Amino acid sequence: MNITLITLFASIALLVAPAHAEENPAVVDAISGYMDFAEYSSSLIWPEQIPKEEWKKVFIVDARDAAQYAKEHIPGAVNIEWRQAVARRAELPKDRMVVMYCNSGSLSAQAVFGLRLLGYDNVKVLQDGIEGWKAKGGFEAHARASRPAGH
Repeated sequence: MNITLITLFASIALLVAPAHAEENPAVVDAISGYMDFAEYSSSLIWPEQIPKEEWKKVFIVDARDAAQYAKEHIPGAVNIEWRQAVARRAELPKDRMVVMYCNSGSLSAQAVFGLRLLGYDNVKVLQDGIEGWKAKGGFEAHARASRPAGH
């Protein structure tokens, strides 16, 4: 077999090998450092914490796949699938709040965690995702809240 093909196949094999096979001390230090100083709920926001008029100032990211986004999304949201959030971070503003959501908040939380490790302190997870947002009244959640937000 041609040496170029062997090199190509070897390179591809290395690229598809699990990235988590060995601990990387720098990564462990970065995660530990972040977790040592992260305040509880600093990366979370509930729908009722955002008054209707404030939603216009929020950069909203639907972190679900394109098919789910096409079917339904929060008005004004852009679609950046959660797996692409770090790769597409240059699309996120740093000068205003960024709220990411998925269906329930679990996948968008992973994206937000990665972004916050990279210094995007303005990025928050919409607690309970689009389903919670709809159940609490959408843009009207703040006005409909029966008690102060912050849980």
